[in-house]
Amino acid sequence: MSHRVLIVDDSLTVRMDLHDAFAADGFATLLCATGEEARAAFAGDGFDAAVLDVLLPDADGLELLTELRRQPGRSGVVTVLLSTEDEVADRLAGLRTGADEYVGKPYDAGYVVARVRQLLSEPPTPADDRPSDRPAATLDRTEDCITVLIIDDSMTFREQLRDLLESEGYAVLTAPSGEEGLRLAADRRPQAIIVDGVMPGIDGATVIRRVRLDPALRDTPCILMTAADDYATELQMLDAGADAFLRKQQNMAIVPAKLNAVLRQSAEQLPIEVTGSLHGPSKVLALTPDRERLAELAESLRADGYDVVPAANTGEALDLLAERPVDCIVLGLGLDGDLGRDACRRIKDVPVIGETPLVMTGENDDDMLACLAAGADDYVRSGAGSDALRAHVRTQIRRKQSHDESRRIREELMRRELDAAEERSARQLAETRAALVEELEWRNRELEAFSGSVSHDLRGPLQVISSFAEHMLDDESDPLSPESRRRLGRIQAAANRMADLVESLLILARASRGQLRRSELDLSAMAWQVVGDVEARDPHRKTVFHVREGMSADGDEGLIRVVLENLVTNAVKFSGKVAEPTVEIGADGDRFYVRDNGAGFPAGQAGELFRPFARLHSAEEFPGTGIGLTTVHRAVERHGGEIWAEGENGQGATFWFTLPPAPPSPNGERRGQARRAG
Repeated sequence: MSHRVLIVDDSLTVRMDLHDAFAADGFATLLCATGEEARAAFAGDGFDAAVLDVLLPDADGLELLTELRRQPGRSGVVTVLLSTEDEVADRLAGLRTGADEYVGKPYDAGYVVARVRQLLSEPPTPADDRPSDRPAATLDRTEDCITVLIIDDSMTFREQLRDLLESEGYAVLTAPSGEEGLRLAADRRPQAIIVDGVMPGIDGATVIRRVRLDPALRDTPCILMTAADDYATELQMLDAGADAFLRKQQNMAIVPAKLNAVLRQSAEQLPIEVTGSLHGPSKVLALTPDRERLAELAESLRADGYDVVPAANTGEALDLLAERPVDCIVLGLGLDGDLGRDACRRIKDVPVIGETPLVMTGENDDDMLACLAAGADDYVRSGAGSDALRAHVRTQIRRKQSHDESRRIREELMRRELDAAEERSARQLAETRAALVEELEWRNRELEAFSGSVSHDLRGPLQVISSFAEHMLDDESDPLSPESRRRLGRIQAAANRMADLVESLLILARASRGQLRRSELDLSAMAWQVVGDVEARDPHRKTVFHVREGMSADGDEGLIRVVLENLVTNAVKFSGKVAEPTVEIGADGDRFYVRDNGAGFPAGQAGELFRPFARLHSAEEFPGTGIGLTTVHRAVERHGGEIWAEGENGQGATFWFTLPPAPPSPNGERRGQARRAG
């Protein structure tokens, strides 16, 4: 689908000139002569770009631009201002108002069209959508077709070749001159170019040379055709950079065969998109306080299709460059005094702007040396003529684009290499991590199995030791001395402590292994059961218990009971030395807690509590195995929850834990089976 351009200008000549240029390039146009007509178009008609004259009989172009930007859905319309008011201040006002481009009159219609298309970033129009009159330079392309540009001054030959190639499935662009062909190639980036050897203006060999010098086009295959029948001409054309040579007298069927061959040879290219083209729309800033010289520079450069921005002083030029960069700067100041050197240094000292190619003009060799020393990239004698100036500007733009393209390719290659290295590192890290995790899981399983096995095997001998010691202490037929009884008592106490430790290790092993059998639990009822068991073990200790009613959780009943038993037992133990020991079991949202008013623990050491055999109080003051909180941590962790502690010395402690619901299994059910009651 072609884009539509709104053209607003009070000059019929300008409107028709732009209409013809846009229509020839595949655009639809909407023409308005006044501000009133433009406002009506803003409100009713759809368009993708607008070319607005700044000075209208009944409106101001900047005001129209402001109104356009405020219209719903119009903020993204590409806008180009067109005006005879070409002072830097006018350009800055237009750009700061919201224009995408500002073009001074007299303008180059080809530049305006190419710049609008560049701003729209439009893919080429399909061949079926082009106008039926098939203008000389029109876009004929589809997404899946290879596009070929034909440059020939003979309309008959262009159309004959077009019909031949379209019948072979190619999309075709045509241009009647070398200059128009280069501009079209920069705009549309064809996959191949067929050019006539002899044409008015620049010939085919020159076209190919310029294509080869353009960073964006230099890899495009070029076939040169001529009516000449001598081998010297063929050698000359091939030396110019042509990929193939054809004579117009030959059978036309050779053309698609030759084209297919050169396309096949050029298929393997670096897959990095090239951005700018030497023959695309370019902007040149001309800087000199001499109005007459400024007009001469602008006229000379516009002959090459450049949009020329005139500036009378360095301050204005820097303001404009900060707002909108250009492709080249031409200083027509000369070097009478330090004016030129100062302007050059000021421009070159500004980051980014200083990278813009700068061409200076002067009268003699001393001027040349002073210019180059001041930072100029090139120098042209004032009397060398317009052709020399344009050639130097083209060279500098080409050099800058080649430099930028080389840098961009290096950066792209480096980025790809870094991405590849990062991908390799990530893959190696993932493989190493997976191997380590697998080994760690295996070692943990072995360790847990060993711990359970050892703990189980120790229970028998410990029970024998404890039983014999108790029997000897109770045997009245063979009384023992007080010292012997004391020693046997120590043996029995040590055996009991060892048995408690073994039992704790077995509980820890069970908490670490086995399948979770999750169900909905009444946590309040379970807490009261645990409280009853703790009170029964030491009926003489008076502790006040508070349990919040209505608490429930999703978890394995056996492991959750282990959690509560350890936390409540710890709370009772560590609050045993206060006057009124209190233990509270409650919940805050989805967090559960067990709180006491006992001994607490040193602030900042809460993380040490869950390490195996870690103690923040002496065993003589508060005896225990050092495994209980480790077991609690393991059980909560297996449920996918978290546990942490808060407290201070002498201020009690609070143990918080969470029990998130089980994640759904792939079949939509919860993981694990609910434990059956009873």
